[in-house]
Amino acid sequence: ESELAESKVGEVSANNEDLAMKDNPIRQITDSKLQDKGRDVSQKLAKGTPEEKTGKEKGMKRAKEAGSTGSIPKGAISMSKNEKISGQTSMPNARVRYMKDQLIRAKVYLSLTATRNNPHFVREVRQRVKELQRSLGDATNDSELPRGANERMKVMDETLAKGKQIQDDCSVMVKKLRAILHSTEEQLRVHRKQTMFLTQLTAKTLPKGLHCLPLRLSSEYYALNYSQQQFPHQEKLEDPRLYHYALFSDNILAAAVVVNSTVSHAKDPSSHVFHIVTDRLNYAAMRMWFLANPPNKATIEVKNIEEFTWLNSSYSPVLRQLGSRSMIDYYFRTHHAAPDSNLKFRNPKYLSILNHLRFYLPEIFPKLSKVLFLDDDIVVQKDLSGLWSVDLKGNVNGAVETCKESFHRFDRYLNFSNPLISKTFDPHACGWAYGMNVFDLDEWKRQNITDVYHTWQKLNHDRQLWKLGTLPPGLITFWKRTHPLDRSWHVLGLGYEPNVSQKEIEQAAVIHYNGNMKPWLEIGMQKYRHYWTKYIDYDQVYLRECNINQ
Repeated sequence: ESELAESKVGEVSANNEDLAMKDNPIRQITDSKLQDKGRDVSQKLAKGTPEEKTGKEKGMKRAKEAGSTGSIPKGAISMSKNEKISGQTSMPNARVRYMKDQLIRAKVYLSLTATRNNPHFVREVRQRVKELQRSLGDATNDSELPRGANERMKVMDETLAKGKQIQDDCSVMVKKLRAILHSTEEQLRVHRKQTMFLTQLTAKTLPKGLHCLPLRLSSEYYALNYSQQQFPHQEKLEDPRLYHYALFSDNILAAAVVVNSTVSHAKDPSSHVFHIVTDRLNYAAMRMWFLANPPNKATIEVKNIEEFTWLNSSYSPVLRQLGSRSMIDYYFRTHHAAPDSNLKFRNPKYLSILNHLRFYLPEIFPKLSKVLFLDDDIVVQKDLSGLWSVDLKGNVNGAVETCKESFHRFDRYLNFSNPLISKTFDPHACGWAYGMNVFDLDEWKRQNITDVYHTWQKLNHDRQLWKLGTLPPGLITFWKRTHPLDRSWHVLGLGYEPNVSQKEIEQAAVIHYNGNMKPWLEIGMQKYRHYWTKYIDYDQVYLRECNINQ
């Protein structure tokens, strides 16, 4: 579930920003200066004390050692005893970091009055900057630096030492560094905000190939006669002895991966039945895809959501709310609506009734006892038939809990400042994940779950209990009605977390690309992409015609 992931993205970005500030050489130098208590550094430099000379000699010695050994020794950035950076330790890619620090210091010297009045020094610094920039290039690792990089670092250190002799007013240096630091941090904040906006925009945008695919498939479908448009084994659709899957999607390729990956790991594919519901625009294309690419011996059903005539605004509060003027203004006339700083809540996916069909499973499958609900951004890696034998102990929903970290608890999804929420729910209760859920439909009907959902949805008509999405109302509706499954059934985070354990991924029955970085988008993380692409035949004629490739 993407809303599960997106709240984490902000925390990850904040943590990364804190680390970036700690590693900032300007901040290290200036903070070190300000923490020098009881010493007048500028006066000391002006007098040229023995310590300062010794510090210079030590700094030059460290720079030479760096040039000869290919690494920056501890304290190499410091020029004197008073300038030592406390707690500095050797870091990966130290030469790249040090070269960037040299460029920063060179630019500072070029901006100071004393050094700017020395034309010979200015020319020398500019020449050294050009040489160092050419060596550095786009390198991010020490291994990417050319052979002559060490020598250029050494020469730049010698030039910077001359600048230090010319400019002996340390307080001016600190002011300049502080100004650069402030400007850099401001630019960083702007760039992070732009990155977040562009990521959200990309996540909402359909790639050209995926726009072409349904058009091409639809034209093929309507060229078939009626008998050719029908799927085989339709007598299995209501057999409660079989394994039934519910998949609600308007993404043909994503739905194909879910079906293909499930069938390829099924012990007996002929006993698995897939019920796919899509919208009117993709109905013909979805049918054509599975007619042209039948999934082994499994049974397929593709339905149009408009076939559910009972699902109307008089019955469903959420359908009534999605069509309301306030909701339309919220999405399409944002300058008239109250501003919301969180961009994720303006994702049009929340307007799709497909996203809310999961709350109407007994109405969609009136003759079935159990259904496994799957999101379209998952990949199945093991046989799932064992889930039908799991004892839910009288609960309605079987799901993997997600409270390894605090942000997965109820207070991150629900508004506990509202008394309706605070009196009913525990803010520290463990959340769970949508994406792979076992639902006991008999127990659902016995406990009138749909009525519970409708009651809370009506209370949230003004979005004061929770914002949008399906996870918050899911947490409410299935409160104390959810049975926790073993974590190995469902591993999340592949759509936003770059450090998901490889071992967990390999052992998982289902992996979930929840978050913005879907595997079918260019922003999808390459390290996880192959788990998804291996279930697509890119030689398929429709994919070639639409230029969809790996």
